[in-house]
Amino acid sequence: MTRALVTGAASGLGAATAARLSSDGIEVVRVDIAGDCDVVLDITDEDAVADAAARIGAVDILVNSAGIVGPNTPLVSTTSAQWRTVLDVNVIGTVAMMRAFLPGMVERGWGRVVNIASMAGKDGNPGLSVYSASKAAVIALTKSAGKELATTGVLVNAIAPAVIATPMNDDTAPDVLAHITSLIPMKRVGRAEEVAELIAWLTSDRVSFSTGAVYDISGGRATY
Repeated sequence: MTRALVTGAASGLGAATAARLSSDGIEVVRVDIAGDCDVVLDITDEDAVADAAARIGAVDILVNSAGIVGPNTPLVSTTSAQWRTVLDVNVIGTVAMMRAFLPGMVERGWGRVVNIASMAGKDGNPGLSVYSASKAAVIALTKSAGKELATTGVLVNAIAPAVIATPMNDDTAPDVLAHITSLIPMKRVGRAEEVAELIAWLTSDRVSFSTGAVYDISGGRATY
């Protein structure tokens, strides 16, 4: 049976993705820092990630959905501590999970990794400099890893959603949320289930000649 690991799986995109993959008969290990999940894990704790990987064992699919928005504030008002907190989760945590599970995929000659980036990582959202920069890093990380593993049978791709109706956006300042929603030509926010459908495709055998790519799911916002 195919096995998948989804981080940030207690809510939002992670929960929707876990449910969608399960509906295909995939065994899903749901990982989060708290809440309704199979494995409680702080992905910023390198030792804890190594221990969890040893307990979980081999997985064929890794979906890095865990992430935080960080401060809604002008760049000049941000602090180094805020930058470190967001980068630790959104970037270093993603790297830690890839380091832990990619070797097994390569050894078996098949694997699918999907990293959740954001339109913010392509366009840069005002008031969200820390988040935007972290998601740009996820995009570059995905492109680099995709090239490194291109001949191994392991595909590494990213998705870049626009605003999606998830708990993560509940704390976003209303004016910021209104601005980034106004940029969507469809004039609505996306649904987690819509994103999960794209991830299900990217983690399947139906995709075989795409790696290091960024798939937009933005209601028409994306321009490149």
